Amino acid sequence: MHRRLLVVLVPLAVLLVAALGVPLSVTVAEREMQETYVDRLNDVGRFASLAETALSTGRTEALHQELARYHELYGIPVAVIDISGTVLLGPTGAYREAARAEPALPRIVTAALAGARSEPSGAWAPWDDSALVVAEPVGRDSEVVGTVVTISDLSRTRYRILVRWTQLAGLGLLPLVALVAVAWPVSAWVLRPVRELDAASSRISRGDLTIRADAEAGPVELRRLAGSFNTMMDAVENAVQRQRAFVSDASHQLRNPLTSLRLAVESLEPHLRADGDGRQVYDVAVDELKAMQRMLNSLQASARMESIRTASPVDLDAVLATRVDRWRALTATAGQTLTVDVPPGLRLLEPPGGLGSILDELISNALRLSDARVVEVTARVVPGDAGTGHGSSSAGIGHRGSSADTGHGSSSAGIGHGNPSAAGGVVTIAVRDDGQGIDASERAQALQRFWRSPRHQNVPGTGLGLAICADLAGAAGGELRLEEGLPRPDGSGHGFAAVVALPVVPPVVPPVVSSSGVPAPPRV
Repeated sequence: MHRRLLVVLVPLAVLLVAALGVPLSVTVAEREMQETYVDRLNDVGRFASLAETALSTGRTEALHQELARYHELYGIPVAVIDISGTVLLGPTGAYREAARAEPALPRIVTAALAGARSEPSGAWAPWDDSALVVAEPVGRDSEVVGTVVTISDLSRTRYRILVRWTQLAGLGLLPLVALVAVAWPVSAWVLRPVRELDAASSRISRGDLTIRADAEAGPVELRRLAGSFNTMMDAVENAVQRQRAFVSDASHQLRNPLTSLRLAVESLEPHLRADGDGRQVYDVAVDELKAMQRMLNSLQASARMESIRTASPVDLDAVLATRVDRWRALTATAGQTLTVDVPPGLRLLEPPGGLGSILDELISNALRLSDARVVEVTARVVPGDAGTGHGSSSAGIGHRGSSADTGHGSSSAGIGHGNPSAAGGVVTIAVRDDGQGIDASERAQALQRFWRSPRHQNVPGTGLGLAICADLAGAAGGELRLEEGLPRPDGSGHGFAAVVALPVVPPVVPPVVSSSGVPAPPRV
């Protein structure tokens, strides 16, 4: 995250350096050019004064030699030109060679012969290649008899400008480097608590209420925020623990009185007359007592399983190996057919409380509630974002939906933040049947606690099983979806399907033994 801060600070620093450095660079270049122009102007001014005397007296040999020595010494062609444009004095060859590369020379010479002094050229940038042409009239006003012209190569001047620019750029980079050197550790110090707080929030969203943020690092404001966050999590964890303890204690404390009440009611059976109304009342009372016992058992199991919040990798083959035979026996007893189509080698994250208990509940629902002929168990790996069902609604862990024994629909309960299939994909385990199913309008309610389909009110059950399964799947970063099942044999619709989607765990690769006999670290 501190890299993002630097992404903002560095361009601002670059703009600041550019705002200060570009005008300074331009000023340096203009000053270099101005100094060069003044030097050439002084030279041609002196040569023009000498030329005026030499031309008026006819003694030009000394001036010609001085012009030649000037060219030899500085490499700058200088010549005296008369009003017709003919070179009178100076290194004629060198002057003409340099003049051919300067298209602006005729204009400057013409202005000088008219008595005007030439202005400095604006082409001072290092990437320009034009020369500096300076012309000075010989004579004054209407008595101009010629002009002195110099054609100066500015490569050295431009090189000095480039060196100055490089020096300025280096000086400009120093504060930028200093800014990065200071901003990097400072931003890391400021943002490290934010990253830790984000990681803590992510783990809490997956059900780990024991995680706390570091309230001793970072600025005062972040330490205060982390302290408030920890205080909030303490209150949440205590509230959840009290709630679970209440459910567990209440169901445990009610079990003994309920068992005594049931024994007392059942003890009345020998005293009932076979032809009286008491037998019917007795049967209703016993059934209600059994239903209450199942409810208490489910509540206690829910509190016990929700207290386990650690998901662990498991091989699906190992889970099925301990249960498929029992499922086949149960379906055969109920006159149903069980088919299992699961590819080998699937490894996934097992919910707290075990994946087997979830699958047992789903198989139990199919046997007791669907009136199905065929129950099918399948599994497949779904990569990326394809692991979620189509048209299904989601309920987070905090929104406990459930219909334990009846859920026949298309809704899902999963982790409250994000899609469980976001990164490495999911393993979807589907339990489908060709039985009754439930209407689409009931699917949104199918994962609510204690909800039961009107068709199943007289079927033993508590309405908690699927709720517990959905919460456990969500605690492992997965979800439970209810969808349409297999087509019914009479073609009147579809049965029920419960799909558990859990994150994929890469298989463990055996260690590779190197040539030295030392096993390499295992790769997961």
